[in-house]
Amino acid sequence: MPDPKLNYLPCADAGAGHRMAFWEWGDPQAAHVVVCVHGLSRQGRDFDVLAQALVARAGGAIRVLCPDVVGRGKSDWLPDPQGYLMPTYAMDMLTLLGHLKPQTQTLDWVGTSMGGLIGMAVFGQKQFPLPLALRRLVLNDVGPSIQWEALARIGAYLGRVVRFDSLQQAADAMWAISTSFGPHTPQQWLELSRHMVKPVPGSDSAVTLHYDPAIAVPFTAVTQEAAAQGEAMMWALYDALQAQTLLLRGAQSDLLSPQTAKLMTERGPKARLVEFAGVGHAPTLIAPDQVETVASFLLG
Repeated sequence: MPDPKLNYLPCADAGAGHRMAFWEWGDPQAAHVVVCVHGLSRQGRDFDVLAQALVARAGGAIRVLCPDVVGRGKSDWLPDPQGYLMPTYAMDMLTLLGHLKPQTQTLDWVGTSMGGLIGMAVFGQKQFPLPLALRRLVLNDVGPSIQWEALARIGAYLGRVVRFDSLQQAADAMWAISTSFGPHTPQQWLELSRHMVKPVPGSDSAVTLHYDPAIAVPFTAVTQEAAAQGEAMMWALYDALQAQTLLLRGAQSDLLSPQTAKLMTERGPKARLVEFAGVGHAPTLIAPDQVETVASFLLG
């Protein structure tokens, strides 16, 4: 299958505005659109395997959009780090939804970790001008309540400026902090890592991480008390969701607790819960059972 098409979309912010990149798979005229949004320090190419599977299963009659959230991947960096917060991300996604083709009839959302929180922020607020209602929502290892220990673990490495001598060295370093993603072959992990880095100017082989280190500024400033206060708002957003919801959880996840996952099956959209053994935070949606679970939910 050919590589996805790279597009850019102008988005407003408190300054001069910025461009958000998004990757497009499938038929640009398809009536069925699936938006896949990545985690905190990741980027849209994380969904290559899932997107290709959806296109193949739908016989090409689907459009899969995988944005690089601002500050990541091919998207612009913000001059003010305080812009790297949920309101900016949600407004950017509303801009993306506003550019859906008129023939779009079905809208689904797949959100991994932060991407799931963005989905709740976009679709849990009645006042947002959506082009059409969300049909199905996949929340990948995230919920309204997030374990503080997991946030502290992520904050310990987020935002470090690191130079690697090669892609393989970068992949090895990222694996050291990402073993909770679960089993991957060396080739699978190398492909996941390839889009996480960019060349160092003036070097033949050295690379550095693709994201703006400043995304860590507002993240690490959050206190445990502030995080606890934000839970009530996130639960209100979750409870307002109308879409049929699938909740994925790594059985060893340190971010989404079993208690929160169970509560999400009992309130709001009453998500259907699927857990993956041998995986923590977060399933990468590359393993066949993970891909099948999502594809069956969206296209079954």
